[in-house]
Amino acid sequence: MIKLKKLSHLQQEKHASLFMITISICGWLVVIRSFFNVYPPNEWYILGLLVIYLVITEYFPIPVWRGFSTINFPIIYVIYLLYGTSYAIVLFAGVVLLINLMQRRPLRIVSFNPAQYVFSFFIAVITTEFMMTNFTGLQEGTLSFGLTKYFFVLVLFYVLNNILIDLVLLIRPQKYTAKAWKQKSLTETMSAIISFVYGMLFFFLGSQNRGEIDGFTYFFFFSPLVGISMLSSVIVRLRKEKNRLKALFSITSELNKMLPTRKWLGSLKYKFREFIDVDASMFWVKGKEKWDCLYTDGLINQDATLSLTDFLQFEKMKEPVCYHDGRKVNGVAANCFSKDLKAFVYAPLVIDGETVGMFIVSRSRTKSFYEDDIQSIATLANQLAVAIKTRTLISEQEKRLILEERNRIAREIHDGVAQTLAGALMNLETIQMKVSSKPEETLKLLDDSIRKMRMILKDVRESIYALRPDPTARVGLASAIVKKIDTIENVHDLEVSFEIRGKEVGLSSLVEKVMFDTFQESLQNCMKHANATKITILLSYQMEHILLRVKDDGVGFSLFHAMIRARNKPHFGILSMNEAADKINASLQIESKEGSGTEITLTVPKMGVEGGEANDQSDVS
Repeated sequence: MIKLKKLSHLQQEKHASLFMITISICGWLVVIRSFFNVYPPNEWYILGLLVIYLVITEYFPIPVWRGFSTINFPIIYVIYLLYGTSYAIVLFAGVVLLINLMQRRPLRIVSFNPAQYVFSFFIAVITTEFMMTNFTGLQEGTLSFGLTKYFFVLVLFYVLNNILIDLVLLIRPQKYTAKAWKQKSLTETMSAIISFVYGMLFFFLGSQNRGEIDGFTYFFFFSPLVGISMLSSVIVRLRKEKNRLKALFSITSELNKMLPTRKWLGSLKYKFREFIDVDASMFWVKGKEKWDCLYTDGLINQDATLSLTDFLQFEKMKEPVCYHDGRKVNGVAANCFSKDLKAFVYAPLVIDGETVGMFIVSRSRTKSFYEDDIQSIATLANQLAVAIKTRTLISEQEKRLILEERNRIAREIHDGVAQTLAGALMNLETIQMKVSSKPEETLKLLDDSIRKMRMILKDVRESIYALRPDPTARVGLASAIVKKIDTIENVHDLEVSFEIRGKEVGLSSLVEKVMFDTFQESLQNCMKHANATKITILLSYQMEHILLRVKDDGVGFSLFHAMIRARNKPHFGILSMNEAADKINASLQIESKEGSGTEITLTVPKMGVEGGEANDQSDVS
């Protein structure tokens, strides 16, 4: 079955190429025949002016109905009227050939485009001349005769030209949808209407007796058409570049915002398409042990795989590489793309001389990537490289913070639990020696040992709790808060209310841990020191940050004295909460007065993935 599909695909390619070659031969035979009928013109400066206008309108197509079309038919027709069919055909073919060569089109397109234009125009002219000679009763030289002839040549030219293009698109193996046909037809129809209106103006103004028609007349008559063509084309190109820059800025902003998340490429798919128009793209990233494909889009062969040798070729690439014709050379990852794709660009992600990723894009047309396209793709690859490097640094920072936390717990066990246990052991040894001779002193030592053992048990429990996985890592921040509140309400006689505002979104594990630890420490302080009866907790997802507020109706305290005590207390107190908030670029605000309760507010700036609505702005302290 696979072999049959491949054979059918090749046959369609062969038939499409054969059809294009046939039209090309017919068209260029017409050009050669016409070339031998060309003689030096009488008014060469008018012909030169018209040729210049023809080049400009061909190089700067006018945007019409979601597409582009050249509005040069009125100029071709005037050349035909003034100098004959041969001049019009030769100049038309030469200008289209020149523009296609300047745009670096593939050879088959360079040959086909001028030929199909010329062939369509030639058939339209001889058919119209036959019709006007044998089937119409209009008098030659009149306004109605000129308009009728112009109308028939115009309609036949556009119809034949579009039929030839439609046949090529239908024969080739790539899918030609009804939507694409409709858009192309509407574009060409609008172009034909504009050409007809301009032709009507030409014949109407030419029928007026206004003196001799010279070069200045043609200059001023066609200048608006050429000016509109140049201006509109330049505006569209500037708008296109503006959209590309806007898309690049959007991608850069999203990459900067999405660094904490794991699925950081999902929402960028459509932005990639806006930035660079391609038929397929893949994004590979080098991991510790292997290369991982993080992103695919378009005509991708999902069953294809790459070998270790292919990935070694990735690592050797340090600059973007473009393969203009995939039928000759297409790079190491070509089997991952559909066989319909012909041009490829490999853009390596290089950081400090090391290739950490590979961004590959492809198009179905050969030689379709220009220098500005390659530069744009390289720019995008550089942005992705910076994002990957930043993600690596953030991951290393989180690992370092976890290691620091474990070292802190180890020091607390060494300086607290171990020392207290050593003291209790010495007391027990002393009791063993004095149990018979000094019973009263022995009882005091025994009471002291029991007290120390209780302290050891408390410290050990706290250390074990600190070493357990963070609750937010298992159930998320909001669920961990709810679970903790349920535990507190079952043990203590407290009224605890919890409110979530805004759209809940995922946060990085470090941010969730710091927020939960701040909430937990605030709650513990309320129960131990505040003598509170009511605690209000607010978790608000706002437009630019996330706000966590814990408020109680307790006795309050002096913040100044609390800071002094916190300097000498090696625990997660006020100073530790401030240090933890600094690690995630958050701000911690504590408002309390003796006798008026306490309010602790932690404000965490968003990193961009959260994207919530603006809520609770009045509650921001």
